Amino acid sequence: MSLSEDGMELVAVSDRSFFVTGNITRADGIITAVENAQITRMSDTGTQGDSEGIAIAKNGAIFVSFEGVHGVRQFDGVDGTSTPLPTAEAFAGMQNNSSLEALAIGPDGALYTIPERSGRATRPFPIYRFKDGIWDQSFTIPRRGAFLVVGADIGPDGNLYILERDFTGFGFRSRVRRFDLSGQNEEPILETAPLIHDNLEGISVWDDGIGMRITMVSDDNFRLFQRTEIVEYRISD
Repeated sequence: MSLSEDGMELVAVSDRSFFVTGNITRADGIITAVENAQITRMSDTGTQGDSEGIAIAKNGAIFVSFEGVHGVRQFDGVDGTSTPLPTAEAFAGMQNNSSLEALAIGPDGALYTIPERSGRATRPFPIYRFKDGIWDQSFTIPRRGAFLVVGADIGPDGNLYILERDFTGFGFRSRVRRFDLSGQNEEPILETAPLIHDNLEGISVWDDGIGMRITMVSDDNFRLFQRTEIVEYRISD
C-alpha cells in the first residue's frame, strides 16, 4: 500500500490486478473510515498477474511488482497504461507465488524489491535494486525465524522498513524490521503475537508532523473467516 505524505490518500493493490484508492479519515488521530473507495482494474498487464507490491514516484508514476510472471510494471496513474520494466536474470528462478512480494522506492527514485522467500531457511533475503535502467542485487538482509517478507517501504528517515508475516497454524504474526539502505543497522520495530491482526501485507511509513507512523493493511485472501483491516502504530523514536 502507499499513502500520501499527510496519510490521507490511500492507493493499494489487490492480488487480482486491481488498484484500490480512497481517502482515510481520522478523529483524534485514529482512523475512522475509508471514504470514496474506488476499485480500478489495472490496464495492459499482459500475462502478468498476482500483483503484490506498490510504490509511487514523486512524479506520480506507479510501480507494481508481480508474482504471476515475476517482474515490475510502471503505470501512468491508476487508470493509465503500463509498461514492463526490464527483468533481472535472477527473477526467472524464483518460486511461484513466492517471488516479488515487496516493493519500495527510494528518495533518488531507485526501486527496491524483495522476494517473499529466500529459497532456504538459512539464506538471507536478497534485495534487488532498479537504478538507471539496470537491476542489481544491492544487499541482503538476514532471515530470522519463520517470518517471510510481505511488504516494504522507505520512510521519511531514509530507512528501509520490512513487513514480515508468519502463519502459525492458528493465526498470523507480524513483524517490522528497519535497515539502512546498505542493509546494515538492523532494528526490530514491531512484533505481534498470533491473532492480534489478520494477514498484514501492505505497509506505508509516513510522518504526521509529530513523528513517524506505520500504517498497514491486511489481505483477506477472499476468505469469509478472514478480514481486511487497516492498522497503525506510532514509532516511538
